[in-house]
Amino acid sequence: VENQFTKMADDGLGDAQEQLEQDRSAAEQALKQPALQALPLRKYLDETVVPVLLEGLAILGKERPPNPIEWLAAYLLQNKNRGQGPAV
Repeated sequence: VENQFTKMADDGLGDAQEQLEQDRSAAEQALKQPALQALPLRKYLDETVVPVLLEGLAILGKERPPNPIEWLAAYLLQNKNRGQGPAV
């Protein structure tokens, strides 16, 4: 019984730590947004869109789906959160 309580407490702590990390990441992202807006266009695109776009284009080239525009659009939407700041 004690092990069950310990495990439940550990699981709860892990969940709380994970939520804290997510909240911290979201707060850091919010602080970066104004800085992103002030970047020159090329730098802004290089830090937000280009990494995800290039990865999508590489996969698109390998898979060659019959509907490449729709496929790429879906890929970008699925990965949209990866392109919201530096070090994407």
